[in-house]
Amino acid sequence: MFNKLSWKVASLFFLFIAIVEILLFSVLYTNLVTSQVDEVLEGLLARGSSHRDVLEKNFDDITLQHVALMETEAVTDVVITGSDGEVLSKSTTVSEEIVRLIENNRTADIAHEGRIIEDRWRIAPYIATRSPIVIDGQRMGNVFMFSPSDVVQRVVTELTRQFVIIGLFTILLTIITIFILSRFLTFPLLHMKQVTERMSAGETNISLETINRKDELGNLAISIQTLARDLDHLKRERNDFLANIAHELRTPLTYIKGYADIAGRTNLSQEERYHYLTILKEETEQLTLLVKNLFALARMDQNQFAIMPEQVKLCGYLEKVVSRLSPVFEEKQIQLHLDCPVDVTAYVDPERFQQIILNLLDNALKHSPPETKIQVVARSQHPGAEVKIIDEGSGIPEEELPYIFDRLYRVDKSRSRSSGGSGLGLAIVKEIVRLHEGHIHVESSLDEGTTFTIALPGGDTDDQNVNSR
Repeated sequence: MFNKLSWKVASLFFLFIAIVEILLFSVLYTNLVTSQVDEVLEGLLARGSSHRDVLEKNFDDITLQHVALMETEAVTDVVITGSDGEVLSKSTTVSEEIVRLIENNRTADIAHEGRIIEDRWRIAPYIATRSPIVIDGQRMGNVFMFSPSDVVQRVVTELTRQFVIIGLFTILLTIITIFILSRFLTFPLLHMKQVTERMSAGETNISLETINRKDELGNLAISIQTLARDLDHLKRERNDFLANIAHELRTPLTYIKGYADIAGRTNLSQEERYHYLTILKEETEQLTLLVKNLFALARMDQNQFAIMPEQVKLCGYLEKVVSRLSPVFEEKQIQLHLDCPVDVTAYVDPERFQQIILNLLDNALKHSPPETKIQVVARSQHPGAEVKIIDEGSGIPEEELPYIFDRLYRVDKSRSRSSGGSGLGLAIVKEIVRLHEGHIHVESSLDEGTTFTIALPGGDTDDQNVNSR
């Protein structure tokens, strides 16, 4: 139980608040006790000074007895002494402690205002003051005032009792406040913990009430809600991806098994056996390419797909690629045209960039009818370059355009062998362009053609190589 966040938060709050309260209460208590004791002592001194003033006006036996009589019913006591220390009048029996205080203080010179001669109320039986009687400049005696120390002790005890009551009430109120506050802070966190546990168990359809809060907890709830949606989307994508992979692998494996069975028949002619073995080789190559592309995408996802860009003059580079592919395009009666000024340069990895161009040209070739033209257009664009692959093929429906870079997505849902491709080429193209810190964009119209536009960075000719993020 004590490992719960609410207990930890409450304990931490209580510890700090308790320390602050103890310091404040200690200072306040000390000041109040001192003030109360000073008030009692000052009151005792003022009472002695009042008697002294009366005696300075009429210093006779009647006045002396009258002053002593006034103190007989009071808590305090008075002892009036002469100049030589003899007791002239008193309101109580003079104890040994009173005699000791008088003997120790009767001869010392003090100001006319008087002085407190005993203030040790915690250990001494009396607190006491002395007020000198001065008539016509001559010291005639002293007025000693005494008050039992338990008077001050009762005041301090009552003050202590009140402080204890207030302190206990404050501690109780602090505990209740901290408990409510800690629950207010931790309850949404506990709810989020439960939600994340459900998410880790595979549930993604969740909702958080704290999402409407405008504080950090609300922001955290929004982040968790967004994460749940992303996980749900990722889960669906993963299931679709696995289903697509299973389909893509099953198709060539089915062909391989089927043609392998046929090729193994003993009644086949050499020509027929060669034909089926050729098909087996093509399907094996197709399967090998699919697995290779899957590994490439996996490496990209794990940030292990390295690129080594360098400053490349695109025109000569693209001319070599176009020249190598021209026979394939001519065989299908499709023109392949390059339009590139001589000064176009870009900061790319030559091998990976070639992979981009080959994928896009292969894609254009598959979807272009005979007697059409495919253009490769390169232009300088500060601070890099822009390359376009333009075909006059069947085009892509507008509603399909947002998904063509998704893995294993194909516009042709029939997945027939004649359509070719595994749906990974454009996904790989997009990832390689991203690793180059470039951008790829597609525009297409049905029966009018498709244009892929690649924006490439310019880079620095002094750079040697970079790796993927």
